Amino acid sequence: LALVESGGGLVQPGGSLRLSCTASGDSLDFYAVGWFRQAPGKEREPVSCITGRIGDTDGNTFYADSLKGRFTTGRDNAENMVYLQIDDLRPEDTAVYYCASSPTSLCLASKGTQMYDSWGQGTQVTVAS
Repeated sequence: LALVESGGGLVQPGGSLRLSCTASGDSLDFYAVGWFRQAPGKEREPVSCITGRIGDTDGNTFYADSLKGRFTTGRDNAENMVYLQIDDLRPEDTAVYYCASSPTSLCLASKGTQMYDSWGQGTQVTVAS
């Protein structure tokens, strides 16, 4: 499974972006997919996770406590893609955003980055006026 992020860019504070994580080599349906971000000089931090699809649903979603409300993750099954919608962007959201997949189908926060075995190359998000 290979992952490619896209959708980053330069945005003014208060704006929105929708990042995409597109997979090739396998269907993302039953993978858990997480989003992480890494700001300059800081450690990579988790943003969100969506479990593998459950029945007819796209899976359960989880968010870092500090980011709840402005970040939304979901699936576009037709495009074999998981997205991250970011609203009300703030300068502190400036970072490289990465997606990662896990064949476990579950979001195991206790495992951190170790549960993921495929990573994208990242997409830069810069929030500035």
